[in-house]
Amino acid sequence: MRKVICIANQKGGVGKTTTAINLAASLAVLEYKTLLIDADPQANSTSGLGTDPKKVKKSIYECLIGEAKIKDCIIETDTPNLYILPSHLDLVGAEIELINHPDREKIMKGVLDEIRKEYRFIIIDCSPSLGLITVNALSAADSVLIPVQCEFFALEGLGKLLNTIKIVQNRLNPVLNIEGILLTMYDQRLNLCNEIVEQVQMHFQELVFETIIHRNTKLGEAPSVGKSVVMYDADSKGAVNYLNLAREILQKNDLTKIKTKDKILDLEPNE
Repeated sequence: MRKVICIANQKGGVGKTTTAINLAASLAVLEYKTLLIDADPQANSTSGLGTDPKKVKKSIYECLIGEAKIKDCIIETDTPNLYILPSHLDLVGAEIELINHPDREKIMKGVLDEIRKEYRFIIIDCSPSLGLITVNALSAADSVLIPVQCEFFALEGLGKLLNTIKIVQNRLNPVLNIEGILLTMYDQRLNLCNEIVEQVQMHFQELVFETIIHRNTKLGEAPSVGKSVVMYDADSKGAVNYLNLAREILQKNDLTKIKTKDKILDLEPNE
């Protein structure tokens, strides 16, 4: 099985790029050949894996406007089995350049069709908006993973995103489904965080991942040295959380024989 997972939420600061980098790296560490696509003009996924966006000559932007083949733009990372299609600030102008393009919502799908069979997983990191590039990502994906921060405004805008997903399902990509809702930035010491977890689990039930991403200093430090948290500190709570998430996704997609009761690692991670 080969799968394209889009990570989307138009609300910023929910751990979207952190999830994209570390989920992709965790799948790669588990020996699944994985491509991370940085579809955000801020290029944080690109820099977070050690590539300077200012030095990128061929990016997703050139792929979308037809100036380069995707195979010529993909970069191998320091993590075995992990590759990245980098982004660049130029991507900001792509929506304007593509506005009159026929099938403008499906350009990314056409680009990915060229290399889709070469990777077991393709993870797409979207910008915090519901613009044309994000719609392209949803049109190209098999599923969408939605990070939700454990804070008071957690559900703000989630309804709008779910409505957009429904529109994409009806008009552009009937096979698109929700991979799951991922609770991030959890602090068990805060009553508010526990209340948010209960609310989200109550409203969305089986759509919510069992794995919850805790607040962890290593998650914040890792991008500054251009590494995923798994490569930066494999014993940290953040690394264990994202390895758990990767294992849960594998279990959900019947790619592992791990029993449900065993799919969460029984570790006491270090901060």
